[in-house]
Amino acid sequence: MARRIRKKRKVLVKRMRRHLLILVWLFTAGFAAVIGAVIYYNVVEGDKYSQKVLSQKGYESVSVPFKRGDIYDRNGSILATSAKVYNLVIEPKNIIEFDYKQEATEKALNKYFNISDQELKEYLADEQSQYKVIRKKLTFDEVRAYQTDLRDGKLKNVVGIRLEDEYQRLYPNNELACHLLGFVVSGNEGIGGIEGSYNSFLNGQNGRTYSYLGEDYNLQRTVEQATDGYSLVTTIDSESQRIVQTKCEEFMEEVGAKNISVLVMNPKNCEILALYNSHQYNPNDAYSLDSTRYQFETDGPISDGEFDNIKKSLSDEEAVEHLDDVWRNFVISDSFEPGSTYKVFTVSGAIEDGVITGNEEFYCDGYQNVADWKIKCHNVYGHGMLTVPGALKSSCNDCLMQIAALEGPDTFDKYQVLFGFGQKTNIDVSGEASEESLYSMVYHQDTLNPVELATSSFGQGVTVTMMQLGTAFCSVINGGYYYQPHVVKQVLDSDGNLVENYDKILVRRTISQETSDQMKEMRKEVVEEGTGKKAIVEGYEIGGKTGTAEKLPRGNGKYILSFIGFAPVTDPEVVIYCVVDEPGADDQASSAAGTVLFNKIATELLPYMNIYRTGDATPSDAEGGDEIATPVFEGNAPDISVAGSTPEQNAQPASPTDSGH
Repeated sequence: MARRIRKKRKVLVKRMRRHLLILVWLFTAGFAAVIGAVIYYNVVEGDKYSQKVLSQKGYESVSVPFKRGDIYDRNGSILATSAKVYNLVIEPKNIIEFDYKQEATEKALNKYFNISDQELKEYLADEQSQYKVIRKKLTFDEVRAYQTDLRDGKLKNVVGIRLEDEYQRLYPNNELACHLLGFVVSGNEGIGGIEGSYNSFLNGQNGRTYSYLGEDYNLQRTVEQATDGYSLVTTIDSESQRIVQTKCEEFMEEVGAKNISVLVMNPKNCEILALYNSHQYNPNDAYSLDSTRYQFETDGPISDGEFDNIKKSLSDEEAVEHLDDVWRNFVISDSFEPGSTYKVFTVSGAIEDGVITGNEEFYCDGYQNVADWKIKCHNVYGHGMLTVPGALKSSCNDCLMQIAALEGPDTFDKYQVLFGFGQKTNIDVSGEASEESLYSMVYHQDTLNPVELATSSFGQGVTVTMMQLGTAFCSVINGGYYYQPHVVKQVLDSDGNLVENYDKILVRRTISQETSDQMKEMRKEVVEEGTGKKAIVEGYEIGGKTGTAEKLPRGNGKYILSFIGFAPVTDPEVVIYCVVDEPGADDQASSAAGTVLFNKIATELLPYMNIYRTGDATPSDAEGGDEIATPVFEGNAPDISVAGSTPEQNAQPASPTDSGH
């Protein structure tokens, strides 16, 4: 019995040993597998899984904004700049993780950024958010105290707060030169003016900051620096611009007008010194509807309450349409009949091509019979015999029609093209119409029938932009050099190094130096003895030409008055072109509004520009010289009397009136 028991015990022990050995082998195999896996995932797949873990433990990529380039005037004064501002960002998930840290953070937000408890409660309601912008465009003064205490280690337990850099476009002179500058919208997109045309130069490229946990689980940071945009040095003279703006505002107060536009150029290279359109806007707040108020005051001033109701009633599309009218640059974008300022180019071409010498005499009996139309001079009784200078001095339509008839369509259109009419000037500011559209605004060789040739000779029927006419006029007085007009002269990198230099760009010759000198003297007589007497500034030698043209439809009594003048006559240093659309006068056509405005501007601008007094004309000589507008056509005007227009636009009231003086 005992032997049997011992035998069973021996079998049991043997069996237990075998089971134990199996367990040991299984444990050993499992341990080896774990060791193998650890070795595999750390050595073979280590980088892959480390990056995955790190990406889950705080990887962050934040954009570093570039600084848009500055815009300077010709003397180094800032016209547009970008100032650093800060967006306040919080991380609700991190703030509420620990009560004591939440309490410290809430106190900091209240102390440094005036965030109320109720406001903060609403922000923190999104408990899973790690990015919430709660304040935008804070200035340095508004964040200075927080940044100082953070740097000095005084914000213990404050978490989940950060400041992100941003740049805000600023125009320190507000409305000054707004139509030349344009403005910037979100995304650093320039709209209009220089901001739009040079957007790619002014913009840089954002950088980026990468934050992540390193192999030792410490926070690592890599920064790719932003590339700032280029800055621009313009041809604009801020003080000249300010003089023009002030004088135009005074004129608007005294006389009034639908619109006033002024272009000031250097005739030696066609640099733009100043450009003004009334009804300005502030580029710092370009979308403010306050600048559109004049558009609703058609029957006189309206109250603030009335205007507020109008603004509220506008849809977004309607609001933008009204703002587009404010932003539109009349000098570059709008076409109009120039009137007698165009006579300068008719006479210049005729002399240059040898059609006349300038010494001829023409008889004005008050009209010309052309085809089936009787086309009148503004002096219905006739000027009698006039020399070519006398025809310009008296602004005689009859003599100009005779000169154009001698030229014929081919020669007349040849000089229209040379002087750039019906073409883009390629000014480096956005807003010019297309080449096709501009071409249709002028009668050319194939459409210059006798009537169109006659009326075009004195600036009716043909349409131009101020930039076209101003640029062409510069070529007439600078020796015949047609330069591309421009407003940017230099491009600088962020360190102030010169990147590009834009000097004068000669496009072509228009007339000879001899013809140019002859035309300058004729324009001097216009001011001192003719229709431009009101332009006289005591002690200065000034030349120029008046212009009056009736707006469509004919016979509505609405006119555009203009004067383009220069000084000094012998060596012109400045051209001032003034256009007054529908002056506030009982008799618009005889108001000499353009000439009066020129005088106001030139009286202050010429001394500022250090232009010497070389003339002997005095303002007392400025009495008389104005011409009274009379109908151009005997009876009704043709169905279409302006290039590019339609019969509906030409539809006229019962008594048509027009002028060429």
